Amino acid sequence: MPSAHVTRDLQDDLRRLRRDLHREPEVGLELPRTQEKVLAALDGLPLEIRLGRSVSSVTAVLRGSSPGPAVLLRADMDALPLTEGTGLEYASRFEDRMHACGHDLHTAMLVGAARILAASEFAGSVIFMFQPGEEGFAGARYMIEEGVLDAAGTRPVAAYGLHVASSMLPGGFFMTRRGTLMAAAEEIHVTVRGAGGHGSQPFRAKDPIPAACEMVTALQTFATRSFDAFDPVVITVGSFHAGTAANVIPAEARFALTIRCFSREAHARVLDGVDRVLRGIAAAHDLHVEVDRAMGYPATVNTAAEAEFAASVVGDLYGAERFVWGPNPLTAGEDFSYVLEEVPGAFVFLGACPPDRDPATAPFNHAPDAVFDDGVLADGAALLAELALRRLASA
Repeated sequence: MPSAHVTRDLQDDLRRLRRDLHREPEVGLELPRTQEKVLAALDGLPLEIRLGRSVSSVTAVLRGSSPGPAVLLRADMDALPLTEGTGLEYASRFEDRMHACGHDLHTAMLVGAARILAASEFAGSVIFMFQPGEEGFAGARYMIEEGVLDAAGTRPVAAYGLHVASSMLPGGFFMTRRGTLMAAAEEIHVTVRGAGGHGSQPFRAKDPIPAACEMVTALQTFATRSFDAFDPVVITVGSFHAGTAANVIPAEARFALTIRCFSREAHARVLDGVDRVLRGIAAAHDLHVEVDRAMGYPATVNTAAEAEFAASVVGDLYGAERFVWGPNPLTAGEDFSYVLEEVPGAFVFLGACPPDRDPATAPFNHAPDAVFDDGVLADGAALLAELALRRLASA
């Protein structure tokens, strides 16, 4: 059935908001224009609104007609630092910023859910979490530290979030998993320091390049020989820089790597092991190594009961044929994981592939030519609202 709670006027409003956000994307933790637009879209609703102190977040609480538990609904608001190549009439006005991951849709859908719920009867409270800095800045962690989970006066009994996909799923289809949905993600920067010298006399220098190369290969062996194949770890070195000339031994070599894994146990072990491997090789070559953990997200782990609840609500609203269980976790990372470490909940994917494209071949999220169909805004808003209403009623 269609999005029963969403009027035509609301659908049009959400589309306008989404496209306005898309034209003026902002990156990172400071999103003043985006915050301003969210506040304008929420204006007039009976919400208790609090702005972030250290980041451009918006926390809004809607109180029901009588006391009860709380449910949290979340949307991320930030864009990515890349140049848009879609050619859309509402494409980004900025050469180095683009909503290539669909967070503009997430923000508009959460505004829609707030409007639907403001016109609904329920007992309890709903926390609307408008979050900056998902793309590598751990914005969820900042909001948790500033009290978003306690904004209603009581911890949420459940938390839900949606994420659109420009490919992978047909438009309008929903997908989630019980347990681990997305990987833990780490970014580590390594600097190997030695002593420079002439390329013809390596014994008078301390060459960091061979040791750094040894570290790269040793990390691959560590990943494949230290972890269960059914709880895998992926380590990829995506950047390596050293030296300026063929006959000059540099004083340092630098490389950067990403780590992906799917369990808390593997996450803890791989961080410890990477550090041990790097420092061991450096010591063997009488070199110094600096290991900088630049960014890290835990695995996004759905509560099984909440994932099943979300699947049942999708089935009731739109028919069971529009829901699929994901067979495997996705190797991308997501900082809604911080919320799910604190309260039960579920994260759900919504296909936003345009109807004239094949989801198997369309550009995926983060591509400069990724296109998202804003025709799914009503479905996403209605699902978020219905999840909150039914979960509060069941509690």
